[in-house]
Amino acid sequence: MSTLDVGAYSAREKGVVGLLGALGAFLLLAVVTGFLAPAYLLYLVGLSAMYMLLSMGLNVQWGYGGMINFSVAAFFGLGAYGTALLTASGSPISGGVSPVIALFGGLGLAAVLAVIIGYPTLKLRDDYLAIASLGLAEVVRIFILNESQWTAGSAGLTGIPLFFSDWPILGDLTYPYVFYVGGAPLFYTTQSVVTSLLNVVLVTVIVAAVYLFLRRIHRSPWGRVLRTIRTDEDLAETLGKNTFAFKMQAFVIGSLIMALAGVFYSHLVLFVSPQDLQPITTFYVWVAVILGGTGSDRGAMLGGFTIVAIQQGTRFMTDTGALPIGAAPLRLMLVGLLIIFIVRLRPEGILPPERELIWPDSLGGGRDE
Repeated sequence: MSTLDVGAYSAREKGVVGLLGALGAFLLLAVVTGFLAPAYLLYLVGLSAMYMLLSMGLNVQWGYGGMINFSVAAFFGLGAYGTALLTASGSPISGGVSPVIALFGGLGLAAVLAVIIGYPTLKLRDDYLAIASLGLAEVVRIFILNESQWTAGSAGLTGIPLFFSDWPILGDLTYPYVFYVGGAPLFYTTQSVVTSLLNVVLVTVIVAAVYLFLRRIHRSPWGRVLRTIRTDEDLAETLGKNTFAFKMQAFVIGSLIMALAGVFYSHLVLFVSPQDLQPITTFYVWVAVILGGTGSDRGAMLGGFTIVAIQQGTRFMTDTGALPIGAAPLRLMLVGLLIIFIVRLRPEGILPPERELIWPDSLGGGRDE
């Protein structure tokens, strides 16, 4: 038997599991006591999964390859608008396309823009990519805001169908509904709990597939090259690696995952507008990745969940009158405290990536010689 069982959970991992379990028990208790609507809880689960996808997408770019991308909101918006323009009844250019087909339209749009912005900038150093991506985010948002003949402008796009709307059997179970909290509309889909549950099942499959895919490539030779590029790009080039090609692949993969989050969001809330592309979205995703642990897919998922917990928790506390200040300043204060906590106490993040890079066959299978 090995003297060190590296497959066992660390104390930090046990703590995270314990906290998540306690939070889950609290939410279930809130549903049972009627304090929280079941469909709204499922909506929050879907929103958390969306932020997990955004965080994993950025983690591929920054955590794997060291590329600074400040245009998370842009690629998220391209996915959301790409599918909305093809499916929404209120679309100024199309509408009526099956959401499954429109999914590839949103992803294709994000992939094309990722190549266009990546080709001239990835050959340069990180600072130039950061500047270009920051400008790209605003260009995309302002274009969507002003070109109303193509995007419906500031009015946003309504009439977006549910992802299951044209599916046999499942399509008959779904219809749109608006839920209000504190007088503010929270758009999500429900027929009792059935529709919300279908959305949760869908996004759970998506998140699981993306996570397993990223875990595989992170441990592969491709992932090792990217980690070398992040640490020392000149060394990777000296070893004969085409660093530009590897960085472009990672940039496109990350952008596609962000766009996939946008596609799901569009069919979750049934409404998209330029307001969804605000720079604060990019800021939250960066905080999520750093909080969870740069380069860690599990950490990115945990960070995405934490951001939604802060967003919706502060909204709930202020709407119920539990706190005397507004949700927005409270939210920013808590995020600021999180950043201070990370920098001071956990600069490597809550779940750093080291354990993710160990192949399962090597966990707990050692032998004493």
